[in-house]
Amino acid sequence: MSTLSNLYSQLFGLEKVTLLRSYYELCKPNVVYMMLICAFVGMLLAEESVSSFGYLFVSLTGIACCAASAAAVNQVIDRNTDASMTRTDQRPLPQGELSPTHASVFALIIGILGALILYLYVNTLTMILTLASLVGYAFIYTVYLKRATPQNIVIGGLAGAAPPLLGWSSISNTIDPYALLLVLIIFVWTPPHFWALAIYRKDEYAKESIPMLPVTHGVTFTKLQIVLYTIILFIVSMLPYVVLMSGEIYLFSALILSTIFLYYSINLYFSNDDEDAMKTFQFSIYYIFLIFLALLIDHFLISSQ
Repeated sequence: MSTLSNLYSQLFGLEKVTLLRSYYELCKPNVVYMMLICAFVGMLLAEESVSSFGYLFVSLTGIACCAASAAAVNQVIDRNTDASMTRTDQRPLPQGELSPTHASVFALIIGILGALILYLYVNTLTMILTLASLVGYAFIYTVYLKRATPQNIVIGGLAGAAPPLLGWSSISNTIDPYALLLVLIIFVWTPPHFWALAIYRKDEYAKESIPMLPVTHGVTFTKLQIVLYTIILFIVSMLPYVVLMSGEIYLFSALILSTIFLYYSINLYFSNDDEDAMKTFQFSIYYIFLIFLALLIDHFLISSQ
């Protein structure tokens, strides 16, 4: 009870704005926004036309709360590692802006809130899938996989690939094969996306004994894996057109985007400049956003004909 009281006091104290910003950053907002975009696309693809923006908003709110809860748990567990890495040392916990106890209570509250919203106002299937994704990322990946195997990103990537399925199931209350195809795209995209970053930050991962692929198998091997996974992604990204889920607009978009991604990957393989790894990582973010945008545009243009 005292913990909740202290949390309340912090939230409404003199440094309210700074504190609220710390809780906001605890949720990894950029990651959550990208997840919500993918979930939103899944929602819109699950129906021919938008039936209720209010329902979509409630569904996204529930998913967002659970995703933010998982992000907060991740930061609580990884706070010591985050403190020693340049990419993460400015996060709220390493900076001492929040205590692990307050962050944990916050994560619990918004996680329960998200689950209740999904259960009461959406459907039980979406709640179960969302909680499974939360547990997969916050506990199975963060606690075990991240430090257990260089394939941590590949195995743990399944939790991060769930958003389009969550969005789709919130509309249809089913696990649709088309939704699983969207999951597959993100699942195959995840390794080259994170391995490119891991190459750029390999010394920091090595310092913390985190067995990322560049640390355990070397940069050259990792670059080869990035190329191979990008080729697989090229093929997988064509599947929505192959199974008649989408049309020519998506096909041409996917061909262009996948070709550019493959160029970045091949260029990285032959490069000795770690900056090319960061460029590949940055483009991969644009790639997944634009590929889902292309799916959405294609869907509604075809539906309107």
